[in-house]
Amino acid sequence: MSGGGRSWIALPGTALRGAATVPGDKSISHRAVMLGALADGRSRIDGFLEGEDTRATAAIFARLGVRIETPTPSTRIVHGVGVDGLRPTAEVLDCGNAGTGMRLLAGLLAGQSFDSVLVGDASLSKRPMRRVIDPLARMGASIDAQDGGLPPLRIHGGGALRGIDFAGEVASAQVKSAVLLAGLYAEGETSVREPHPTRDYTERMLSAFGVEIEYAPGFARLRGGQRLRAHDVAVPADFSSAAFFLVAASIVPGSELRLRAVGLNPRRTGLLAALRAMGADIREENAATRAGEAVADLVVRHAPLHGIEVPEALVPDMIDEFPALMAAAACAQGATVIRGAAELRVKESDRLAAMSAGLQALGIEVEESPDGAVVQGGALRGGRIDSLGDHRIAMAFAAAAQRAGGEVRIDDVDNVATSFPGFDALAREAGFGLRAG
Repeated sequence: MSGGGRSWIALPGTALRGAATVPGDKSISHRAVMLGALADGRSRIDGFLEGEDTRATAAIFARLGVRIETPTPSTRIVHGVGVDGLRPTAEVLDCGNAGTGMRLLAGLLAGQSFDSVLVGDASLSKRPMRRVIDPLARMGASIDAQDGGLPPLRIHGGGALRGIDFAGEVASAQVKSAVLLAGLYAEGETSVREPHPTRDYTERMLSAFGVEIEYAPGFARLRGGQRLRAHDVAVPADFSSAAFFLVAASIVPGSELRLRAVGLNPRRTGLLAALRAMGADIREENAATRAGEAVADLVVRHAPLHGIEVPEALVPDMIDEFPALMAAAACAQGATVIRGAAELRVKESDRLAAMSAGLQALGIEVEESPDGAVVQGGALRGGRIDSLGDHRIAMAFAAAAQRAGGEVRIDDVDNVATSFPGFDALAREAGFGLRAG
């Protein structure tokens, strides 16, 4: 089994000790650039994630006429042009690997007076966009895609959008956000109702930028025609990036690791609840608020984990963390049962299939189902894993390998830079056994 690009060799290191700061939250970084660009005035973003995905979003707005300065690493000064100030470009707008970027931009660009073309890398070009295109079409948007609703997306501007009351069949913060961003340009009110509550970063940030928006878990509503006011944003550390360190410190004997100022949006921290139910020892200290979001230091100590039946109510709140959860499940005593997670099959890879195959290659018994899996904890052996170019798969196996009986070669890790540049260096500093392959 072999993928392209660079590889890692992961193997047990030392106990994870000390303190670490993971990069800024990817979801908030995307949204801060977008709303800063649409605002009237100058917004400063501190803690901006210097990842390929978020840089791609910033580069797109630069092409659309927004001046964005980088005075220091992880800082952006966005000189907003107002909701009606974006300028057309003849260039295609490259979202790279960023599904968040493409889906949110589809909603935002649907309301412009000009045409746009959104493209992505090979992985993003296989991800379904029909779930965004359909509600936007109901609002009056005209968006062409490839067969199956795949990118590139050709967005025809100049049409009049109208507000809708959208009841989504799939719980997706990206779809909700796309509809709300289009709603800024629509006549009348736009509302979104979800089958399960999803993360509310867009709602919180729209409010911070001066938009009158009503929201509660599973519901959001705003009226079109509002202007945004510039707002400074301090981005919390990304919980999804912290997840791999939470798992590794939980499973490696002797570990005690502090992760500083991690964002704890309640619609994002399902993994925290699941790990605690499995017996993890994770404390919250130094609680504060940053960019309207709860943050705290997470102090995690090694603890024996046991399998659980993951409550389906937690699934929407941990959709990006299932690779980390499955790594933890592989090192737990007994079976961990996952259901209601079919969404994992349409992420950067089919994450259920990729994690199941990888764990089986390392000697773990996994029974896969259409919407989940049963992972039987056991002793991991060495082996070779193809991460399929999926950053979260690569990092999850780097964490799991800290308890393996031999070397684990993880292929195709280049895309880790999309969300967590410098992961391998920070992991080694914390105690991981991890080197270039």
